[in-house]
Amino acid sequence: MSSLSVEDRPQNASFTQDVVRAMRALYPEELADRAWDNVGLLLGNLDEDTQRRLNLHITSVERTVLLTNDLTTAVAEEAIRRKASVVVSYHPFIFKGLKSINIQDPQQRILLQLAQKNIAVYCPHTAVDAVPGGLNDWLADMLCLGEDEKARAIAQPTSAPPPSGFERSGYGRTVEFAQPVLVTELVQRLARGLGGLKYVMVAAPQQPPPSTRHVLSAAVCAGSGWDVLKDCSVDVLVTGEMSHHSALRAIMDNKIVITVFHSNSEREYLRQRMQPALEAQLRKLNSVANVVVSDADTDPFQIWDVDSLKSEPST
Repeated sequence: MSSLSVEDRPQNASFTQDVVRAMRALYPEELADRAWDNVGLLLGNLDEDTQRRLNLHITSVERTVLLTNDLTTAVAEEAIRRKASVVVSYHPFIFKGLKSINIQDPQQRILLQLAQKNIAVYCPHTAVDAVPGGLNDWLADMLCLGEDEKARAIAQPTSAPPPSGFERSGYGRTVEFAQPVLVTELVQRLARGLGGLKYVMVAAPQQPPPSTRHVLSAAVCAGSGWDVLKDCSVDVLVTGEMSHHSALRAIMDNKIVITVFHSNSEREYLRQRMQPALEAQLRKLNSVANVVVSDADTDPFQIWDVDSLKSEPST
């Protein structure tokens, strides 16, 4: 069997290469927690010249990037409908090595569906968390509103030295307030900043009543942040989700826990920060692009008001 020459080997589409370069410039992959995370270009696509050389007929796509927090079936269908060339999914949709492809598996079916339509997928995940000005700094900004901030620090350093220009990288952030802040005020700031949340979950010691308590410090970590925040000497822990026993431990340490659901702690960042940053970085590369945020991407959990449910008549 003859092998393809270097110039005939399949290449990722040039626009995809631009998107990858732009994302790596904003969120270097070296900052990701490689001990468990899976970041980078997880699904490539072919440029038109390579398609012709290999005699392939793949649906054409536009120079559109679709940003999403999670790559679900609904988001994949949206990417196809909007003729996206690249999906940037904050959460990796491939975590473990694949030894086989089974179309009965919904995640693997998404992989095949997007490959068939020549749509690439790039996933940055914890690189976005760690970078200065990234996801966790965005959450800290939300709490402090600028004038209330006395000091800010990294909660947990990256396992490897960060690249030049990204020395202030790390997971989670701690903040000290210039003056005491009511816990209820922090909750309201988070709810507004995260897109107008109606509900958050709070775990707190009952004395003094948490709604009357003033605090001087907080730590934030998007997603499931207990492992990053557990040793922080602060009054409040802010994260997306926390287990029952971790919350009990925090309360026994006289800390207040505020959780907003996992992806709610992340999703609005795409619209407020990542979208304009990626557009600007692509312009630096002279790459014309339409960067859009998914309409189909939502948190899988909803809070139901049981009293508002109407019972179906029995038959």
